[in-house]
Amino acid sequence: MKYSRTLDAPDLELFTQDVKLNNPLSYTCDVFCGIITGDNDRFVRKYWELIKVSEKWEYYQRTTNSSIHYGGMEQAIFWENGLGVMSSLPSFRGLNPDLDSALNKRKIGFVIHRMGKLPCTIAIARLFDQNGAVLVPKNPEDAPAIWDFISSKEYCAAVRTFDNKTGVTPKTLAKPSFNKDKFPIFDNCIPKPYSDDPTQWIFHGHPCGSVMWDDEKKWTAIGPLRTDATVLQVAVVRLLGYRWPAELNNAMELSDEARTWVKQSQELVLFADEDGIVCIPAVRGEMKAEDRLENLLAVAYGSEWSSNKKAELLAQAGHAGKTVETWLRDKFFTQHCKLFHHRPFIWHIWDGLRDGFAALVNYHKFDHKLLKTLIYTYLGDWISRQKQDIGNGVDGAQEKLAATESLKKKLELILEGETPYDIFVRWKPIEKQPFGWNPDLNDGVSLNIRPFMTVGDVKKRGAGVLRDKPNIKWTKDRGKDVPSAPWYHLGPIYGGNEGGPYQ
Repeated sequence: MKYSRTLDAPDLELFTQDVKLNNPLSYTCDVFCGIITGDNDRFVRKYWELIKVSEKWEYYQRTTNSSIHYGGMEQAIFWENGLGVMSSLPSFRGLNPDLDSALNKRKIGFVIHRMGKLPCTIAIARLFDQNGAVLVPKNPEDAPAIWDFISSKEYCAAVRTFDNKTGVTPKTLAKPSFNKDKFPIFDNCIPKPYSDDPTQWIFHGHPCGSVMWDDEKKWTAIGPLRTDATVLQVAVVRLLGYRWPAELNNAMELSDEARTWVKQSQELVLFADEDGIVCIPAVRGEMKAEDRLENLLAVAYGSEWSSNKKAELLAQAGHAGKTVETWLRDKFFTQHCKLFHHRPFIWHIWDGLRDGFAALVNYHKFDHKLLKTLIYTYLGDWISRQKQDIGNGVDGAQEKLAATESLKKKLELILEGETPYDIFVRWKPIEKQPFGWNPDLNDGVSLNIRPFMTVGDVKKRGAGVLRDKPNIKWTKDRGKDVPSAPWYHLGPIYGGNEGGPYQ
């Protein structure tokens, strides 16, 4: 009985093997937990779903799948300074003020995933997901040695001697013994923020720019322009008028190399489409998308641009031996959805024919007025041309006309927005629900894209008028509503208690 109080201790651990407890990492670092929103579907977005991360929104850093200097920077959270509607939820856990203070004072921290091989990344935000823990060095000068330790296989093995469960408690992450003298410190071992990944908010925005982290642990000078599967994706996104946060925020901390690429990206702004609609065939007097994209890439690559470079890019994008136009028609949207975590912000709307009407649309500009422009200006011009071709006896014109007129009717249903082609937002009262195609873009892609996927398939099952089907489901929603909500008993598409649109 005299040992019962010891056995009830909350941090008690029993070991079946010898474990070294001397000089634990906790002597060198403080450990903090991330926040819990209580309703991620409502409060968390991919940052590219928002027009701009500003005012009530803040960047929200998550863990990474592998240890990388800068990662996990794909999300934003409706924070409202931690005092808004989120803070009223029972399961909400807010920002630890000690974490906020430590990061402000010491200027460096590390986010560690609490599962698997415990991958880590450098903390760059002030808000962090609960799946990770944040280690903040007590002395910033120790940060390079700490990084080398926690990003090594030795660290994971050491943590697992204390806890081999799937999810490790935050405190356990700081229990392994740490000898900073074992890790030689190079100059600039902790690099300033840089990423070539278009899904990271620190991405510089240049489609083919990159630098490398060399053997001496320094960013190299800007070298040869790269080719990989993301180059064409970034170029298309720029053509549709999107710009990355790093381009628009001069106060964002970036490496000198990143700032150089940001500056070079500015010359590509002139290629951005004004209204956010780029048709793949030539429509309304505009150039074909293929030609416009190649013009942008020619400027981006400068003297390195050639037919061989174009062929190399197509091969990297899984389209070897074919054309840019067929890649735009057949591959772009599928790859765009995959790259941007199935929250696409460039939508490929088409009539179902391989050589028919097809348009790429910038979600951030796609309001009621622009949908009308797509229907009555762009589609209207295409319809007029098909009628002329029918009169001139052109083969296939009748089929194109029928497909385009069918697409027009579907888009008009979305424009009017009558059930079931409306948008429903679980957390908004009736008077704030959008009527017709008047979306609040901050509600997120997964809710606003729904009418375009449910209006009726032009080709692929479940994709509606889109070229492919993003991996989005609306049959389940982890959020719940009270019985007094007007839609509580309306069924799986709307009802709060039975599950509404799932993000």
